[in-house]
Amino acid sequence: MRIGELAARAATTTRTLRYYEARGLLPARRDDKGHRTYDEGDLRLLEQIRTLRDVGFELEETRPFVECLRAGHPAGDSCPASLLVYRRKLDELDALIGQLVAVRGTVAGQLERAERARDELAAEALVPGGPEPRCELGGLTR
Repeated sequence: MRIGELAARAATTTRTLRYYEARGLLPARRDDKGHRTYDEGDLRLLEQIRTLRDVGFELEETRPFVECLRAGHPAGDSCPASLLVYRRKLDELDALIGQLVAVRGTVAGQLERAERARDELAAEALVPGGPEPRCELGGLTR
């Protein structure tokens, strides 16, 4: 098949295919007229790349999976190099999750503090002669 057909079947653009070719992820085969030609195996490579990219893998991280398929393996993740990339990605995700949990804890603590301060101000405002509530942003009173 030609580049336009492959792009349509893979739901991508010819520009993307040329980029993948330049990066060595897609083979650069040409017919006798100089037109790029592709086969079902190339579509499979693109599907593997798309699947990995959709879940957050960088383009270069897809290379071991593509090479595994090119070597004739039934799945792109059946080679040791692919498994190593999976492990690295899981470590990266675990680190990001840890960071998000820490940030969430900080935000939850700030919310709790702010609600406590608001409740204390509201309680003081109910006491006759208590302070007038103030807007912290502009110093305006209600």
